[in-house]
Amino acid sequence: MTKISELKRLDAHTWELPRSGAMRVPGVFFATRRLLADMEETVFTQLRNTASLPGVVGAVLAMPDAHSGYGFPIGGVAAFDPDDGGVVSAGGVGFDISCGVRAMTSNLDPDDVAAKKKTLADVLFRRIPAGVGVTGDIRLDGRDMDAMLLGGAVWAVSQGYGTGADLDHIEEGGKAAGADPDAVSPQAKRRQRDEIGTLGAGNHYLEVQRVEEIYDPETADVYGLSRDMVLVSVHCGSRGLGHQIGTDYLKRMRKQAVRCGIATPDPELACAPIRSSLGRAYLGAMRAGVNCALANRQVLTHLTREAFAEVFPGAVLRTVYDVSHNTCRKERHATEGGEKDVYVHRKGATRSFGPGHPALPSWLGRAGQPVLVGGSMGTSSYVLSGTQTALERSFGSTCHGAGRTMSRKKAANMFKGGRVLEELGKAGVEIRTKGFRGLCEEAPGAYKNIDMVADTVHEAGLAKKVARVSPMVCIKG
Repeated sequence: MTKISELKRLDAHTWELPRSGAMRVPGVFFATRRLLADMEETVFTQLRNTASLPGVVGAVLAMPDAHSGYGFPIGGVAAFDPDDGGVVSAGGVGFDISCGVRAMTSNLDPDDVAAKKKTLADVLFRRIPAGVGVTGDIRLDGRDMDAMLLGGAVWAVSQGYGTGADLDHIEEGGKAAGADPDAVSPQAKRRQRDEIGTLGAGNHYLEVQRVEEIYDPETADVYGLSRDMVLVSVHCGSRGLGHQIGTDYLKRMRKQAVRCGIATPDPELACAPIRSSLGRAYLGAMRAGVNCALANRQVLTHLTREAFAEVFPGAVLRTVYDVSHNTCRKERHATEGGEKDVYVHRKGATRSFGPGHPALPSWLGRAGQPVLVGGSMGTSSYVLSGTQTALERSFGSTCHGAGRTMSRKKAANMFKGGRVLEELGKAGVEIRTKGFRGLCEEAPGAYKNIDMVADTVHEAGLAKKVARVSPMVCIKG
């Protein structure tokens, strides 16, 4: 059993898990002693296992919000070199491909919202399809489905959902290049046929928030943020399509691993060489899943704008940025062998590129990439800014949220829905949800301290604190 005493402390917020056994590289935790103590033993095991995969470079990383996942820890980052037999792992991306956050500023102030908070919550809940298996008004088949999988948010804008101004505020301009709809199974497409423009369930949410603190006024100004502004955040992903892509390719990767001579310590780490036909097929399907998530958040942005206009005629919502978690991207990074193109898996982790990075839009100027870090119902969320230090220390990556301290099953047994609803109401948060079980599973007590997580990445240099926001209205599945 790994103990904190077995880790090598590199600095106040960085700990090394030394190589042992089959590990090809060390592991690195970005965390305080308290956050490390709260991590399950499984996180340490999964980090070791990930470090044993072929072609891994540098170190495998765990962010302060890390917790147990499928194969890889959630909050895990690992990069693989295709020139050294590097692999791509469906488990290292996750089932909810491109789960992410879209944030929008508004021209409203908190008093506007407070006066009509219940009405706004009702309208949002009526207009935003939320819940397990929920469907929306958009139905996609055949060429329309493939066009969405190729075009992402760009496709959604072309269909009248939002404007071109949104696209310059989305990673990759709103469309992942290299998507291959033919690599997506018919079953995955069937599952997504009626799900574009839906929120889903689990930890997904739409939240109306108040900007309660500004830490970096200069960067906040670039992002369009100011104190006591009303912000809207949408957290969701690729719905049934992403889950089916993960399921389909994990089965195929497990079968082919034996033929490729790849032995993994955990079947959940099933993978394929990046340069194999299966590796290329998965990457094409995964990028289609990214586009599905981007299209989904773009349509939800449009529906959110309609809901606000119903309650507040003249309301204007402008996209701050849209960030994805659960991806594998080809990126140029410094390695021991020099600068190389590597494939960076970020599972429950966010890109955190620093100022002037060529992948960032010009409007950011000297500001780093916006990083949107969600809390849990009733707790704060953060807007951070990417840094050059992150590029040097973590393949340009940082945390993505608060991170769970207990499983959903344990949380459902520990918390009572009525009590959670009552406590959130006392805190001034207007909640709308399909059922009490989701409230129990996502209760604030099931998550780590978001302030501690944000402080850790700030002090470790992986991202810079820009603003803290607090919830006013929360829509859950």
